[in-house]
Amino acid sequence: MTGYGRGEAADGATKFSVELNSVNRKQSEIAMSLPRALTALEPQIRQAINQRISRGRINVVIDVQSAARNGKLALDTELARSYHDAMRALQKELSAPGEITIATILQAPGVMRAPEETADSRDAWRTLEQALNAALAELIKMREREGKHLAKDLIHRLKTLRRNIKGVRAIQPEVAKRYRAALRERLEKAGLDIALDDERLLKELALFADRSDVSEELTRLESHLAQFAHQLRSAEPVGRALEFITQEIARELNTLGAKANDAAISQHVVACKAELEKIREQVQNVE
Repeated sequence: MTGYGRGEAADGATKFSVELNSVNRKQSEIAMSLPRALTALEPQIRQAINQRISRGRINVVIDVQSAARNGKLALDTELARSYHDAMRALQKELSAPGEITIATILQAPGVMRAPEETADSRDAWRTLEQALNAALAELIKMREREGKHLAKDLIHRLKTLRRNIKGVRAIQPEVAKRYRAALRERLEKAGLDIALDDERLLKELALFADRSDVSEELTRLESHLAQFAHQLRSAEPVGRALEFITQEIARELNTLGAKANDAAISQHVVACKAELEKIREQVQNVE
């Protein structure tokens, strides 16, 4: 499901902004763009998102700004002094020639940092979490609106399935009668005078009626459709449950089509399968 959310939160001079956008995916996938200083918080960010969103590709962009430094680089003087002392000690121990310059010290890791890198990830999570929750709330609200539109579409397609299944129920009692009339006609054309109460004829009709009886399949289909509609009314994530029910509906339709042995019923089954394929595509987008 698609959506967008943005949230901001500030702690003193440091402001965190979080942008989230989601696109359709069958499984859950999170792609992040974080400042280097916040990479330690990635597991917590992922956990917070996974607790509220179970499907889709979520793109996460987090930015940190420090108003106090007005975009200027931050210099860690204590760290620079430690590097200098360590370099002098090493030079003395190795009796190595050369000059230790300020340029050499400034190139050491962590001595000079961009403003967004100065945030302490251990203290930043509380503020970042506020921004993330605000972005998630906005994203989920947009996804919920899309979900309501999808639910309306799915309900409409369920009605089409029910209408066709009802048509099969109406036709089913006539199938054996038509087969009996067709069998009788073939026998007459073949010049075979067999009485309607002939044991062989009755046995053939009984076997056909048993083979073509689809009442169990129809009952299970109606049960699956009721479960599908019930899941659509749930406030919990139902995407995977709907996928499973859709698979079961497809299974019953295949059995129904194989057993029916009737052109009119086959037309209803084909119509159901066409509608079910559209349902299957939509269900993959449902949270």
